[in-house]
Amino acid sequence: MSAEPGTVRPGGRTARVRAAVLRAAGDVLVEHGFDRLDLADVARRAEVGKTTVYRRWGSVTGLVADLLADMAEQSLPREETGTVLGDLRANASLVQRTLADPRQGALFRAVIAAAACDARTAGALRRFYEVRVAEWAPCVEQGVARGELPPGTDPHAVVRAVSAPLYYELLTTGVVPDPPAAERAARAAYEAAKSGVYVD
Repeated sequence: MSAEPGTVRPGGRTARVRAAVLRAAGDVLVEHGFDRLDLADVARRAEVGKTTVYRRWGSVTGLVADLLADMAEQSLPREETGTVLGDLRANASLVQRTLADPRQGALFRAVIAAAACDARTAGALRRFYEVRVAEWAPCVEQGVARGELPPGTDPHAVVRAVSAPLYYELLTTGVVPDPPAAERAARAAYEAAKSGVYVD
């Protein structure tokens, strides 16, 4: 069975083509949004042949899926501070800085908007967050092992609880969350987890 377009991880010299195309796709999303994303335009911006882009990614949604996979691969690894609260603060700070970044913030807004009306993009976005939540879940597991959180605490639910209010603020107000908002989100998730809210 052949791989889904855009899911094959090229290596060697073809990696440069992938990087150029994904960069160009991100530029279009930031500048114009999902509706203006066109494979021929991306190929022109990336200075690669249209045939290459159509053959490798097949569709706009295939390209966005690969862009999200690349973003997940490039995301910073979790920090380990020695306490679960410190780790959750680090996670919240990373989310806040990402949303505040002129390029990354605009890119996420464009992809989230696209996911609301395109099933394949929505699936790719879910996979992106599954990767990121799984990256940070061990900080909660370690907190349980140290006795900071009750046994049975759902690590994925806690990590999602950290970032959820930051995304909600951005999407409902249009205002980028600031560092104090990140601190509130981390502390609220921690206090809820400590009280057993996320115990299965």
